[in-house]
Amino acid sequence: MTPEKAKNHAGLPLHTAAQCQQLDQFCIQDLGMDGFELMQQAAQSAFAVLLSQWPHVSELIIVCGKGNNGGDGFEMAALAVEHEMSVQLVFEGDVTLLKGEAKQAAKRALDSGLSVLSAEQVDWERSNCVIVDALLGTGTKGAPSGVYAELIARMNASGHEVLAVDVPSGLNATTGQCEGVAVRATLTVTMLLNKQGLYTGDAKDYVGEVRLASLGVPKSARHRFAPTSDLVNWQQVKGAIPSRDLTAHKGRFGHVLIIGGDHGMAGAVLLSAQGALRSGAGLVSVATRAEHLSALVARQPEIMAHGVDSGLKIQPLLEKADVIAIGPGLGQSSWGQQMLQQVMLSDKPLVLDADALNLLAQQRIAHNLAKRISVMTPHPGEAARLLRVSTHDIARDRFASIKQLSEQFHSHVVLKGAGTLIGDDEHISICTDGNPGMASGGMGDVLTGILVGLMAQAKTDLPTQLHEVVSCGVCLHSACADEAAKHGMNSLLASDLLVELRQMLN
Repeated sequence: MTPEKAKNHAGLPLHTAAQCQQLDQFCIQDLGMDGFELMQQAAQSAFAVLLSQWPHVSELIIVCGKGNNGGDGFEMAALAVEHEMSVQLVFEGDVTLLKGEAKQAAKRALDSGLSVLSAEQVDWERSNCVIVDALLGTGTKGAPSGVYAELIARMNASGHEVLAVDVPSGLNATTGQCEGVAVRATLTVTMLLNKQGLYTGDAKDYVGEVRLASLGVPKSARHRFAPTSDLVNWQQVKGAIPSRDLTAHKGRFGHVLIIGGDHGMAGAVLLSAQGALRSGAGLVSVATRAEHLSALVARQPEIMAHGVDSGLKIQPLLEKADVIAIGPGLGQSSWGQQMLQQVMLSDKPLVLDADALNLLAQQRIAHNLAKRISVMTPHPGEAARLLRVSTHDIARDRFASIKQLSEQFHSHVVLKGAGTLIGDDEHISICTDGNPGMASGGMGDVLTGILVGLMAQAKTDLPTQLHEVVSCGVCLHSACADEAAKHGMNSLLASDLLVELRQMLN
């Protein structure tokens, strides 16, 4: 086996479930490691985490499946007996039909004096109890059904804390999708490699805290598998924003033009402009409907607001700008279409959001994205319209979706949602900042402003530093939301981020 080609990943490296299975085989076949000893190490690691997390637990319900994931559970059951814990060992099927390492582990558990119970025989209401989910591993595909779905439902309905071994049963460890039902874990101990599907999409509702158990596998073996993505956060990426020289002036920090705000939608373009200003752009111009000018300037006098009623009138503004953003409050009327058509005649770096994406999806306006630097910021619904699929198709594999968007539209892409993805067809990062309070109107408008503001400041470095700049903007936006959410998540407003934005950048 030859090492995979390495990619430039700055954050915590992430891998697919298939890579983890390949590493497991490499350890056994090429390094001569014993498969059962690896299983025992996995069980010992998970059991140590369990004791650390719940030091006073006295009873366990351990739910095992037929594969190696179940073998980990059987081995944990034997360890629990050694620690004089009360264990209910759950397995639906004939233990004598198990094979390989799982069979060895089951024998160890039964030899310790345990009996196998069915779901109906388990006392799910015991107090001071933790459930160990060792039902389905990373190799499982599709929605759990039959007895597996029933066991998952029982675990979720029990009200007990749950430790998931490797991956919560029912969750796809590569894509992050829950196709049917999945275990809602308090804590997940994942083995060998961090799996990318544990950090985005549906996974955010199921994995709880994630900890890695490397099982003593040498770094040289793990490094043979190039990361497929990485985790980033504000603390990691904030160094991308340089400090300002004492001789700095506004001309060095870029001129932003934000286009949007059709009739009745002035708030969206205002939020974007404020995001650009607060993120440090030197100058911020807004092209919008004339009726909005007085309100925009009254609310934010630093904005250079221009009333534009036709495509021809926006040309001088496009020429002066260093970076352009279009979409917030743009609408899909003839006015919005004219604005987008004129933007596509420019070659300036571009951020596309909201109705600019919806207009592109209609395929009536030709774009020149292959000839310029561009960033698209779709939520799953907009991504589905751009790719002409359903939102379910986007959720099924967010990683494949972002790659397809990038390839089709020649853009860097921010696929918004829980565990926002940032990247292109070669490099994908997952932002770990953010919270559910961000599910409110205007959040994306602020993000667009932050992105275009940071891009304007990068200027000449943008072609080589685009991923870093965009990652910085996404994480900054989400970190501001986390700080603002300390005052209440359910009432969080997009404009609340603007206050935190100033603090975060300074």
